[in-house]
Amino acid sequence: MTAARPTATGTPGYTETMPCEPESARRARMLVSAALSTWGIGELAEAGVQIVAELVNNAIDHTRCRNVRVLVTRPSQGVVRIGVADTCREGPELGSPDDDAEEGRGLLLVEALSWRWGYDRKRWGKVVWAELEVPAKC
Repeated sequence: MTAARPTATGTPGYTETMPCEPESARRARMLVSAALSTWGIGELAEAGVQIVAELVNNAIDHTRCRNVRVLVTRPSQGVVRIGVADTCREGPELGSPDDDAEEGRGLLLVEALSWRWGYDRKRWGKVVWAELEVPAKC
């Protein structure tokens, strides 16, 4: 008789639901930083924490949601996906702020820091996500 062995299924990841309020950006940054560190790719933390803070703040500023769900996943060995889910079905809009504007650059920053970004519309709302490429280890 052979003993059963546990096997992993699905995409490895971390997720947390938090209130749709400014203080949640800090919790989201801590979640992303911890996930990247656990996966041994802490060098992506600077970009990752900025991305998740912008995505959380975007949900706070542009939706009427009560909660957001932060997701940090590894869809493949070479990619980390950072997402923020909310119950608003409207897609995010990439701003084009004036040079002296104090707001409106969040998604432009996400676009600059990530390999690619986008959103997935769901029956209950949407998930706005950004992906970082994981550098190949020598």
